[in-house]
Amino acid sequence: MGEPDLFPLRPFGLVLHHDGRWSHQGHPILNRKIREVFDRSVRFLPDEGSAGKYVVQVGRYRGEIEVEEAGFFVREFDAEAGRVRLSDGTTEPLDASSLRLSTRDGALLCAVKRDLAPEGLLARFHHAAQSDLLLAVDETRDGMVLRMAGCEHPLPVL
Repeated sequence: MGEPDLFPLRPFGLVLHHDGRWSHQGHPILNRKIREVFDRSVRFLPDEGSAGKYVVQVGRYRGEIEVEEAGFFVREFDAEAGRVRLSDGTTEPLDASSLRLSTRDGALLCAVKRDLAPEGLLARFHHAAQSDLLLAVDETRDGMVLRMAGCEHPLPVL
């Protein structure tokens, strides 16, 4: 017995905003537990459409979502391990060379999930994770470096 059939993929008015808020058909989703389920259920389907699609998938139910900036959010940064924990519950190494600033408001962004897209998918740092990352940044004579996993990683000019 294989995977259960998934319902057809189609948009249903769900938007993941740049700051992590969710809305449905223009109305904010206020229930914390529903937002947490959606956060953990974001998936990227690289083979859907010309550029791939973001969906929320809960069991057999899935729907295409609109993503304003980043489909994932960095919830925690562990400088000692050099890893980030993402909003979908996964962890992965941080690629310091992918760090950049959001053009919307200056929040940090990084590339994640390179197994789904060669250039990676955007993840946006939440405030606490960004603060933890900035605590691991030092200025050297060669520029700014991120100290993580026992090494110094040169930072791109932000």
